[in-house]
Amino acid sequence: MGVSTIAFLNIAMHGRVNPTLPVVAELVRRGHSVTYHTSPAFRDEIEAAGATVHLYPGGDQPLPDPPTPVALLEGLAQTAVHVLPDVLTDLRGAQPDLIVHDSACLWGAVAARELGVPAASSFTTFAFNRQVPSPTGGSWELLADAAARLGNVKGYVRARWELRRRFDTHGLPLVDLGNIRQPLNLVYTSRAFQPAVEGFDLSYRFVGPSIGARPKDPSFPADRLQDPVLYASLGTVFNADPKLLRSFATALAPLGGTVIISAGQTDPAALGPLPANVLVRRFVPQPEVLDRAALFVTHGGMNSVNEAMYAGVPMLVVPQGADQPMVARRVVELGAGLSIRTQEVAEGTVHALARRLLDDQGLRAAAATLQLAQHQAGGYQRAADELEQYLQTAGPKGQRAPVDPSQRG
Repeated sequence: MGVSTIAFLNIAMHGRVNPTLPVVAELVRRGHSVTYHTSPAFRDEIEAAGATVHLYPGGDQPLPDPPTPVALLEGLAQTAVHVLPDVLTDLRGAQPDLIVHDSACLWGAVAARELGVPAASSFTTFAFNRQVPSPTGGSWELLADAAARLGNVKGYVRARWELRRRFDTHGLPLVDLGNIRQPLNLVYTSRAFQPAVEGFDLSYRFVGPSIGARPKDPSFPADRLQDPVLYASLGTVFNADPKLLRSFATALAPLGGTVIISAGQTDPAALGPLPANVLVRRFVPQPEVLDRAALFVTHGGMNSVNEAMYAGVPMLVVPQGADQPMVARRVVELGAGLSIRTQEVAEGTVHALARRLLDDQGLRAAAATLQLAQHQAGGYQRAADELEQYLQTAGPKGQRAPVDPSQRG
């Protein structure tokens, strides 16, 4: 097909950005021109994928802390009001043929409407429907959160009114901003892992984990790892309790050749002295480690779980928040791992569960079945194929982005 200009707009979070990077690199390899709106923290890795970076005004966009659904809704709507004038100026200069935005990136969806450009949505979580409730969908939990956060509710209503006054917000969800759908929705997991998959129409393409070649970390001692490699990480978003990471280290040490702990934001020194076969690093090259790992203790972030299934590694999931309890339930349901709550973490418990993950043939077989499904879904190459196909059928530039009838009002 001909060369197109494709604009990506995203939220500044590793979990949202990482799966898009191999897709960007593949589109660039195929000759397309890609622009990417992001925050300074992600500039280098996006440029390394070959995209032209446009920075949002005002530096890194802080997400609300704690990220309750109502605070998140307010943050997303206010960010949209703040960034849209600059974003639209950039996009008018770039003249994209297609906009790809995160499923919670309200300003990406509004920009597509304003410019009359076809849009695709990028789901780095599960896809949501009645059986798989969206965290920002109308629910009793959302109402209870709203009642406790009237200030956030007022801020949200003000920002949405401002957006409606200044921009074309026609057809966008009134409240469910974590679930902005388009005529093409890329979901970065396999049909096998998506709950209630039969309830999704053909606009949803389950392309599987988007895992590309990442730059080698020369400081990581990959050649010194001893089997079995046991790996624990609570992700990059939550500040992991050093006591929790220490429990993982001491529980796994007797079972492993090398135990790798990714400490993220937590200072490795805070874990205190550890057994000699434990390696603690702030960040590790996760796909490379999972290729060697015999088990993975994880917070259950969607990317980490997708990467573990891609490598066929059984998991012990210790959800920390957000959509992680839902992800943990799905891992257990499919027999590819076990799950415990944070308050149940103790050295003896983790040791016993880890031993079961290493010894139980049923768990290992379920992990192998999911591994096959993850690989067969097609990954970043399939995502690039879907975007190219969509470009061919979406019609010429200047045609209005289609409205999802289920989202009117």
